[in-house]
Amino acid sequence: MTNEFHKDGSFKRQVNRFTTPFGEQPGELPVEQGRYRLLWSPACPWAHRSVIVRKLLGLQDAISLGTASPIRPNIDRVDWEFSLDPARVDPVLGVTYISEVYKNADKEYEGRPTVPVLVDVTNNQAVYNDYFKLTNYFETVWAPFHKPSAPSLYPIHLREEIDSLNELIFEDINNGVYKCGFARSQEAYEQAFDALFARLDALEERLANQRFLFGDFVTDSDIRLYATLIRFDVAYYNGFNTNRNLIREYEHLWGYLRDLYDTPGFGDTTDFDAIKKHYHLSITIFQNNGGVKILPKGPDITALLLPHNRQSLSKQVGKFLIEEN
Repeated sequence: MTNEFHKDGSFKRQVNRFTTPFGEQPGELPVEQGRYRLLWSPACPWAHRSVIVRKLLGLQDAISLGTASPIRPNIDRVDWEFSLDPARVDPVLGVTYISEVYKNADKEYEGRPTVPVLVDVTNNQAVYNDYFKLTNYFETVWAPFHKPSAPSLYPIHLREEIDSLNELIFEDINNGVYKCGFARSQEAYEQAFDALFARLDALEERLANQRFLFGDFVTDSDIRLYATLIRFDVAYYNGFNTNRNLIREYEHLWGYLRDLYDTPGFGDTTDFDAIKKHYHLSITIFQNNGGVKILPKGPDITALLLPHNRQSLSKQVGKFLIEEN
């Protein structure tokens, strides 16, 4: 396995192995309906955001979905298992572990088998696992398979700004919680902790006078932020020691999160049971209760359904930008 821990105790996420772009040029991955299967676990924030975008854009008929268990096969095996199916295999690919599609593509692959990963169903090989860019491909080159009136999540006039904000969200928040939780030195932990909450504080201020990160409509950036915020109180606050503030203690971030949770594609793809099982029963950092595995009783889902009144900050009706082709 790739070593993701540096000498200073900091956590450095592994580089993605399968990054060939989608497109029409020679050597690029063809954009074809039914050619690929998206493998995910609802526990994983990186995978969750790809599933949100897939649903918002109506790509369900173009790209099938395979769901792995949130529970690791065992402590020593860092893998994702299709144990939810009675046959204990993915019903389309016939594989038991996600690592199998990685090995099918590269027999020498030694990294962690991660989700999301797109698999070519013609040969059961992993072809794309770059979680950072996957949603952008769904939003652009996969446009021919979008549903009518699909929202514009990555509008051309905002792409440079969205890309810049996505980088900050990734470094300080999406990956920032992991840099806190997986730190192996006090210094590395505190550095990540301070960066995380400085960024959350900045976004709290940004959302004080606008409904979403770029104003009146949801963009790719909101989806990326949501995937971490919705897991924060139930998993990261205690488990990863990101315990300065709960998200529900922020006035604007909490209302913003409830607004998104109430949006089709967000709350209905959020599986708290899977999230809790993964972070509290599967990741070994939590196995410190004398061998007894405790699953948290919360969260109170009804709190996410309280009125948020975020629409009062919006100049337009609805939550999405619809652009004319």
